[in-house]
Amino acid sequence: MLAQTLSADVDDGWTIVALLQGAIPFAADLMRALERRGKHPIYDSLWLESYRDARESSGKVVVRADISRPIEGRPALIIDDVFDSGRTIAFARAHLMAKGAPRTMACAFVRKPQALGEPIEAIGWDAPDAFLVGYGMDEKGRYRGLPYIAAIDG
Repeated sequence: MLAQTLSADVDDGWTIVALLQGAIPFAADLMRALERRGKHPIYDSLWLESYRDARESSGKVVVRADISRPIEGRPALIIDDVFDSGRTIAFARAHLMAKGAPRTMACAFVRKPQALGEPIEAIGWDAPDAFLVGYGMDEKGRYRGLPYIAAIDG
C-alpha cells in the first residue's frame, strides 16, 4: 500500500536516498515494491549520524558519507527508519536541495508519538514510545538483522 501511494509521484526520474544505516532493509523492500509497479528510480544512500551509540539524538546531524551520484535536477525520496524529532529528515532535505534536487519527499518505516515539526509525506506505521530494534533499527550496532521488531527496556 505504501509503494502504491508513493508510485503516484515517484518514477524513473527520481532518486531514492536511503539514510544509513537503519533504513537499508526498509529501502530495499520499498524499492522492490516500486519495481513491481514499473517504477525504476535511481538508488543512492546518505549516511547521517545523530545518535552514535546513544538512545537519544545528540541534536546535531553529521554527514558521515555523502550521496555518490549527481542529484541536480532530480527529485529525491528520502527513506528513513525512525521518524521522531524530524531533525534528520530536515537536514537531509536541506542537504539534497543544496545539491540541486528540485523537490524532496520523505518516507519513514515508523513514526514515534513524539514526532513533531518537520512534515513527512509517508509512514509505514505508528510506533509506541519505546526503543525499537530489528529490521535495520539497532542498539549500539546490534540487533539490526533481527527478522522481527522488538522493544528494548531501559
